[in-house]
Amino acid sequence: MTTTISPSAGQREAAESVERTPVLSARGLVKTFGRVVGLDGVDLDLYPGEVLAVIGDNGAGKSTLIKCLTGALTPDAGEIFVEGRPTVFKRPQDAREAGIETVYQTLAVAPALDVASNLFLGRERRRPGLLGSVFRMLDQKGMRRQATEALAELGIGTLQNVTQAVETLSGGQRQAVAVARAAAFGSKVIVLDEPTAALGVKESNQVLRMIEEVRSRGLPVILISHNMPHVFEVADRIHIQRLGRCAGVVTPASHTMPEAVAVMTGAATLDEPPADARPGGAGGATPTTEADEQT
Repeated sequence: MTTTISPSAGQREAAESVERTPVLSARGLVKTFGRVVGLDGVDLDLYPGEVLAVIGDNGAGKSTLIKCLTGALTPDAGEIFVEGRPTVFKRPQDAREAGIETVYQTLAVAPALDVASNLFLGRERRRPGLLGSVFRMLDQKGMRRQATEALAELGIGTLQNVTQAVETLSGGQRQAVAVARAAAFGSKVIVLDEPTAALGVKESNQVLRMIEEVRSRGLPVILISHNMPHVFEVADRIHIQRLGRCAGVVTPASHTMPEAVAVMTGAATLDEPPADARPGGAGGATPTTEADEQT
């Protein structure tokens, strides 16, 4: 049996974001795979300079939601807005061109290439003049210089040599390369899919520091994770997915970790809070029990 929790000051603080325009938002997203419902009318708002965590059990629709937001899947219904403008992503390249960069759990790095080449993978720079336009020669020196600057801006001190092959790096260093690539080219949003999965404690802390550094630069982050301590350490708001729907949005200030897990697993539900306590109309809420619903 769960207990009823009153709205806290954290929810009132979250209400300050109501007047802000979301960088990325979704309304009524629906995605089905035959008879399987991946998303069932999901809303989401991501505001400037915040880390929005997306949590949920397996099959809750986290991956489907992120793929719809980044162009890997096209929703069957609903709308996606970038800075308030309706947008349709038919492919991942469309999302990248809109300033949305995604770091998938598989990282998508080329192990045989060096760090600089991975940062510019698919965006290689050519040398100026005839060498680049006619002979199509790459500007290796320029890319290495910019790669070094990008790593320095994120405070990544473990990658001193950008000519080092990625296959020689540790798991945390490879994750750093992927995050640095997203931060270098993501002008509006960075999406991180399980960035600390299969990493040790030291490497996980390094990734969390990078997330905080990206946020400090004003770049919003969507973090998908099963690691609740990591979520509550860096997230400003937490979007909870359950059975293809949004079960609610809470904050680390308004709800505890066990309460968020209870909502995620269905042991508790969320009542809608007052409108002024819900950022973008989807803020935190109060967990209730079946006994509460019957009274």
